[in-house]
Amino acid sequence: MASTANILSRPPHPSLSSNPNFPIVTSSPSFLQTTTSSRTPDCRPLSSAPWKRERSFAISRATAASPGATAKPKDERVKKVHSAEEFDEALKAAKNRLVVVEYAASHSANSKKIYPFMVDLSRTCGDVDFLLVMGDESEKTRELCRREKVNKVPHFSFYKSMEKIHEEEAIGPDRLMGDVLYYGDNHSAVEQLHSREDVEKLIEAHKADGKLLVLDVGLKHCGPCVKVYPTVIKLSRKMADTVVFARMNGDENESCMDFLRDMEVVEVPTFLFIRDGEIRGRYVGSGKGELIGEILRYQGVRVTY
Repeated sequence: MASTANILSRPPHPSLSSNPNFPIVTSSPSFLQTTTSSRTPDCRPLSSAPWKRERSFAISRATAASPGATAKPKDERVKKVHSAEEFDEALKAAKNRLVVVEYAASHSANSKKIYPFMVDLSRTCGDVDFLLVMGDESEKTRELCRREKVNKVPHFSFYKSMEKIHEEEAIGPDRLMGDVLYYGDNHSAVEQLHSREDVEKLIEAHKADGKLLVLDVGLKHCGPCVKVYPTVIKLSRKMADTVVFARMNGDENESCMDFLRDMEVVEVPTFLFIRDGEIRGRYVGSGKGELIGEILRYQGVRVTY
């Protein structure tokens, strides 16, 4: 999306990045239970079970009012909703923009820890709407949590066109940032492809210019796909003169899934390297260094691992 450059350029948060055991989810009332997190592998088989969440690390320093506290001007882009009616109205007003919702609880220390980073993202991502629901605020918010099947905090849900497209529990700031980039990236230098015909048109458009085409093939709810995507965005900007980056989610529709089958994609993310209308090779995984090395190799640069 248009505002991702500021997110990607931030240094790690010094107080959290050195602590791999940074806790994310806290104990909570009966309708908001505790969960644990686990690390995400580098790639996901297409036939695997629903994806487990990876343990996360902080991305930047941020300060804001904690959930349940009185909002201050610096976190005014996070809208606090108090009922299902307000919630539905906010989703409707957003239209096709990405809406990120944090479900929190006033007693939850981990809700308070993650909230400033959502505020930080809200200031940077002007084309994304951010909502906060305090699940223990009232019977109306408890009913909203029950309706949305939220029983653990902090919990993040992602909506577009009033439809829930993704949700996460037990995540930290870096994973939250990755999710916002992955599900809200509409205007970056990465071409968004939605069918086999889109792929064919893009390949045809770059047959004569000699540019390398890097096609990132993933799934909507793939942890490793989210993990590597900020790197894809960075590379798309730095290599714009010589490389074209594109992305396709195989489970978006049947045309995309047929393309994955024809390309014999069995794990995601898979990166296809295409030049002069022909597939020259592929890389399977989410390793940043390995991906950069493969791109350089297909550009003719000698790479030693």
